Amino acid sequence: METLDKFDIAILNELQSNGRLTNTELSARVGLSAAPCWRRVRALEEGGYIKGYRAEIDRHKIGLGVLAFVRLDAERNTGDATSVMEEAIRKLPEIIACHYISGTGTFELQVVAQDLDSFSRFALRSLINLPNVKDLHTSFSLGEVKASSVLPLGHLSGKAA
Repeated sequence: METLDKFDIAILNELQSNGRLTNTELSARVGLSAAPCWRRVRALEEGGYIKGYRAEIDRHKIGLGVLAFVRLDAERNTGDATSVMEEAIRKLPEIIACHYISGTGTFELQVVAQDLDSFSRFALRSLINLPNVKDLHTSFSLGEVKASSVLPLGHLSGKAA
């Protein structure tokens, strides 16, 4: 599957909004019969366009009231040192996202914690002790204006997003 047509894009849009749609509901929404719709969903999954299905959990409801953005500066940015650091980061469930960044710093982490005390303990016990860490700079979210994993797809059909 190299190019996406209007039906593929419609399927992606619908499943981003509601991954629990039945194939019957999805096919009705995108204007296909059930069998071709199911084949397209399978092709999108196999092609890696759809990476998985999961529940979106409200972090506040489960007691994770703190969201911190941590810029991590590495001591050395060599391949081996960075690989070891990446593997250590992947093992910490409190780190929910990690990105290489340009400018000052090596990584930008998103970290969740129950409260400021638990974040502080995590930072002092885990983050500062990650291999190859030179320094940490932390900012805390004071409130979410927008938090979404829904990707804009307008560019795929030539429409403005």
